[in-house]
Amino acid sequence: MNMSWWYIVVPVGVVLAILAGRRLYHLGKVVLFERAKESFLLQHERLEKMVLEKAALGGTPRGLRWVSCVFEQPPLLAWKWKGRAMMALVPATIGFEAIAGSDMEDVLAVPLPRQGTAVLQFQRGEWHATGRVFFNLEPAQVLNELKNELIGAVKPA
Repeated sequence: MNMSWWYIVVPVGVVLAILAGRRLYHLGKVVLFERAKESFLLQHERLEKMVLEKAALGGTPRGLRWVSCVFEQPPLLAWKWKGRAMMALVPATIGFEAIAGSDMEDVLAVPLPRQGTAVLQFQRGEWHATGRVFFNLEPAQVLNELKNELIGAVKPA
């Protein structure tokens, strides 16, 4: 009869442990979000160069060279399904120039800046460029395009 208190204490302890674990997990995500946001703000110039270099390796658009990338606003942050990494969707203005001898050399629109959304990923405490840029789309539209890849609360940084 004196062992009956275990039938109450053990389930209550398990429930309290689960609630505490969920609270710690949520707190960890909040800390990670704040760290990612601060890191982005401190490194935005380096990240602009990183996006430019990584996107240029893709070879598109054909006949054009990537020459500039300027972030226009704070990013929209979201969680990625696989690996639970944080992603940043950043509005950017991209500049191009024609490669000498290409069929784009005589196109008048080449030097005009283009609007797009650059995609970055926060892994192991650092931001990395993915090389993906969605032209003529705002971050919210890119979020819709990537709805099968991204989850969780999306917050402006």
